[in-house]
Amino acid sequence: MSTTLITGGTVVTSTGRSAADVLIEGERIAAVLAPGSTLLGHDLAGSVDTVLDAAGKYVVPGGIDAHTHMQMPFGGTEASDTFETGTRAAAWGGTTTIVDFAIQRYGERVMDGLAQWHEKAAGECAVDYGFHQIVGDVNDDSLKAMAGLIDEGVSSYKLFMAYPGVFYSDDAQIYKAMRVGAETGLMTMMHAENGPAIDAMVSELLAQGKTDPYYHGVARAWQMEEEATHRAIMLANLTNAPLYVVHVSAKQAVEQLAAARDNGQNVFGETCPQYLYLNLEDQLGAEGFEGAKWVCSTPLRSKHEHHQDHMWQSLRTNDIQMVATDHCPFCMKGQKDMGVGDFSKIPNGIGSVEHRMDLMYQGVVDGKISLERWVEITSTTPARMFGMYGTKGVIAPGADADVVIYDPAGHTSIGLEKTHHMNMDYSAWEGYEIDGHVDTVLSRGRILINDNEYLGAKGHGQYVRRAPSQYLI
Repeated sequence: MSTTLITGGTVVTSTGRSAADVLIEGERIAAVLAPGSTLLGHDLAGSVDTVLDAAGKYVVPGGIDAHTHMQMPFGGTEASDTFETGTRAAAWGGTTTIVDFAIQRYGERVMDGLAQWHEKAAGECAVDYGFHQIVGDVNDDSLKAMAGLIDEGVSSYKLFMAYPGVFYSDDAQIYKAMRVGAETGLMTMMHAENGPAIDAMVSELLAQGKTDPYYHGVARAWQMEEEATHRAIMLANLTNAPLYVVHVSAKQAVEQLAAARDNGQNVFGETCPQYLYLNLEDQLGAEGFEGAKWVCSTPLRSKHEHHQDHMWQSLRTNDIQMVATDHCPFCMKGQKDMGVGDFSKIPNGIGSVEHRMDLMYQGVVDGKISLERWVEITSTTPARMFGMYGTKGVIAPGADADVVIYDPAGHTSIGLEKTHHMNMDYSAWEGYEIDGHVDTVLSRGRILINDNEYLGAKGHGQYVRRAPSQYLI
């Protein structure tokens, strides 16, 4: 069994920071020791296989991106990152666990969809992975299958209030599924947008000749997100089901979540880096067809309405509990350009799995969140929210040795030919400069990244069987 000692660093958790050394035996953390401790011997550094010097650096639990879509079919194409390329990019950015989405489509069976995603991921991943289950066809057979998901290590499922004819569930279907969620302990994840109304707005805009990517954001108006979020909250209240709203982008939707939580309801929300940094005018409204790079759903919001500032505030106040990416990358050539002349045909998605930890750390540098909150929203809360805490999301004896050594004095330039390992022909974050750097990444004790060198391999990542949420009120 190999042993590693991380010395001289500052261990940062969701509740504080302290100078400490971290001893790793095999795949797990064996001890967290005061600097210079002789508890395990007078020459601990001389007795281990590997010593990693973290002097002047932060030692944090590996990032958990709880919302990714590797190899996801969408809009007549498929997300460009495979489980191999996407998890390798995740490792480069300090993310050591992803939770992807297995898909059940109309006319298919839930467990068949889960089995298909297991086949896609098995033996391919550089980091550990789990699954949520998309239930795209709520029927009697699906409802019965949902009751067995927890036995498969899948403790959450996702419904869509958008995309009629693809994934859409009506209110009756949502009610029935939430009943099962309440009975079994499954977390209901919700894409909260009023899909039928959005489709009507899309048709109107296209008929008026408004075909540029900018109008993707216009069609998916914030009112459609707020309304659907409120409706999902009310259905969850009626059924007593825990509810997690994905990719929240509108400040009005946050207000709905905050009000429900103030009333003691088990309602939670995630946002994504794109809703903290990017906006309708500067990105979706870029010249020509360039705005297609940033087409995603929910869409980027107007900078003039201050949604981005409100998202940062909601992270500070815990009205939004965590940050994921909704990583669903598509190349411009041959994929995004399917929507030239018709924004509704642009595949929806942005690639960010490599940059989430850095982008959120920049929030620390800029004074928007604390160092501890950075760890909390990128690792500890995702672990608790989705039933992995204790094994993941913490630096403590017995936990998996998923550890990132982060240099606050380092620097990261994001963009093609700079820092970019995702399988995409452009970067949604081109030109972003980060006042920090991922120096070393360990996954279950194995060094994946060290001194700008990739030492990992596909097949290292293991499937994570998740328990019910540990974050309920």
